[in-house]
Amino acid sequence: MEHITLLLAIVIVTALVFDFTNGFHDTANAMATTISTGALKPKTAVAMSAVLNLVGAFLSVEVAKTISGGIINEDGLRTEVIFAALVGAILWNLLTWLVGLPSSSSHALFGGLIGAAVMSAGWSSVDGGTVVTKVLLPAVAAPVVAGLAALLATKLTYRIGGKVRNGAQEKATAKGYRAGQIASAGLVSLAHGTNDAQKTMGIITLALVTGGVLSPGSNPPVWVIVCAGMAIALGTYLGGWRIIRTMGSGLTELRPPQGFAAQTSAATVILASSHLGFSLSTTQSCSGAVMGAGLGRRGGVVRWSTATRMFVAWGLTLPAAGLVGAGAEFLTKQGTWGVVVVAALLIAGSGAIWMLSRRKPIGQDDVAPATEPAGVVTTAMAAVSPPPTAAQAQAQELKTTIPAPAGTIADPARPATV
Repeated sequence: MEHITLLLAIVIVTALVFDFTNGFHDTANAMATTISTGALKPKTAVAMSAVLNLVGAFLSVEVAKTISGGIINEDGLRTEVIFAALVGAILWNLLTWLVGLPSSSSHALFGGLIGAAVMSAGWSSVDGGTVVTKVLLPAVAAPVVAGLAALLATKLTYRIGGKVRNGAQEKATAKGYRAGQIASAGLVSLAHGTNDAQKTMGIITLALVTGGVLSPGSNPPVWVIVCAGMAIALGTYLGGWRIIRTMGSGLTELRPPQGFAAQTSAATVILASSHLGFSLSTTQSCSGAVMGAGLGRRGGVVRWSTATRMFVAWGLTLPAAGLVGAGAEFLTKQGTWGVVVVAALLIAGSGAIWMLSRRKPIGQDDVAPATEPAGVVTTAMAAVSPPPTAAQAQAQELKTTIPAPAGTIADPARPATV
């Protein structure tokens, strides 16, 4: 710790800021469907997710090793490159959070890192094979695999649940699905901490290697693991309500069986990839699972306009963060004043995005499930009088066939006197 310079300390703090934005940006991955189906209250859901994110950070370091020693060539890499990469990742995270799009924090980080490294030392500083096999291919495969798994799981769930007939059984089944959904949401949170917190661990470890504090190929120190876990947990607890709203009800309307299927499928894919060292996007895995679950229910639909915007954001994440990272690295290469300018731009850009978000704030009350309004058919049926019963029809017929005596005015308020 005594060898950490001022610049290295700034990079570590910036990395933890990115981890914090990763937390509130990706809270929706675990808890959006749980909140939208009413299985958990919004604040309870994000508190649970924060704790499990912290626990998950201690379960593995495979993804951290992929980032710290796989994507970028460590030899001759300057600490300023990592700072520039983090600037690109943070600004992209905040921008997509502002518009409520669940883009990939992982790809924002990779894009910023690749762009800054290329600007600093050329394309030879990037290991293209690792980028393809452990970043790009998982990015394509993860949402497809998670979506297909969720679609099949949803169909199987409804086929099994279709045998339930009476109301008591249906109520018990719905309660069971909600309990299962809470458990699966916890599993996704654990997986998110295992996968995403490690990315910040890897970045800090890479910075320590470039600063000469650690030798190449070292595992993250314990203090790095603790700090990364705490930062992502704190960000998760604050709740990224804008993206939770998009994931919970903007893509499709989910019921408890669908939420359970989506979260279980996504957690399985994320945990398997973490074990193999694949640094995939938890956002893309969970989004794919949500869409698959939406299509798995008969009559379920996916709002493809929202999905298309999300796909565009996915495609832009790597190049956009890369361009910002490259621009930031161009400035840091100019010397100390360039680093100061980049830091000032990061603070100014983050503040501007925050001020824009305050114009139309979104909180936990905006993502809680509301009572579904009656549809057009239901409203029309309610406006039509029901047909008369047999007794009512007979009484009506008697009234029309036996007219009242002329000149007699009945007083229904008082009985007749004899």
